[in-house]
Amino acid sequence: MTQIPAFRDVVGTHDIVFVTLDTLRFDVADTELAAGRTPNLATLLPGGRWERRHTPATFTFPAHQAFFAGFLPTPADGSDHDRLFAAQFPGHTEALLGSGTWLFDEATVVGALTAAGYRTVCIGGVGFFNRQTALGSVLPDLFEESHWSEATGVTDPAGFDHQLEVLGSRLAVDDPRPRFVFLNVAALHQPNHFYLDGLASTPDTRRPDTVASHAAALRYVDSRIPKLTTLLTAGPRPVFLIMCSDHGTAYGDDDRHGHRLAHDCVWTVPYAHTVLPTTTEVPA
Repeated sequence: MTQIPAFRDVVGTHDIVFVTLDTLRFDVADTELAAGRTPNLATLLPGGRWERRHTPATFTFPAHQAFFAGFLPTPADGSDHDRLFAAQFPGHTEALLGSGTWLFDEATVVGALTAAGYRTVCIGGVGFFNRQTALGSVLPDLFEESHWSEATGVTDPAGFDHQLEVLGSRLAVDDPRPRFVFLNVAALHQPNHFYLDGLASTPDTRRPDTVASHAAALRYVDSRIPKLTTLLTAGPRPVFLIMCSDHGTAYGDDDRHGHRLAHDCVWTVPYAHTVLPTTTEVPA
């Protein structure tokens, strides 16, 4: 695994990719990994394990608002950690702003990277990225370009495949600027019961989603990770990759269902960041 540089040194030298596995529970991610059922994700994780962290919010919209302002999930054991990046703000805990933290004046890391010369691309999944309403436009409007369709959304069993098709087409655009790509993977979100039957199935409102179908959705995502890494590493720069869940969801845990509620299965999320070296040889 390539040594991971400080994020302050990443800006301008690396492409930056932020993948949120929307709604992925930590316990499911950890169990599937330990059982060897997500081998492709394992290759991306430092030490081959997910980090157990707590999200700043219990559903997609506020979690991503916090993420883009620099408030990424924090270690679940309460230990200190250096933040990767942060908007200038007098209320920051200085102990968490390490020497490698990238501080910016803009309100979001998207705006800050745009100002730093990055091309910013959003490939949406869940409804908060669909631009069909004013609320659904708030997050994608942060980006220079954003992409969403029903094919990349929560109801298409092959949604991640369609997102990768969009990603491939956008990365093929001839643009010399470094890239900040945000990818919100919707496959883990409800409905996900159809992943127990395969991608040829369709959503059925009469069938329940379960922890088992949530895990099956994760295995589907894992099976496409090689294509994701191939696309990301074909550019001229190494890639700083952040991958995490924005929140979990309850499937009857303590008689709770869904998210936007305070429960450990919602608050606790998997997290990782790493560097992927480019596979493209650039002439000296």
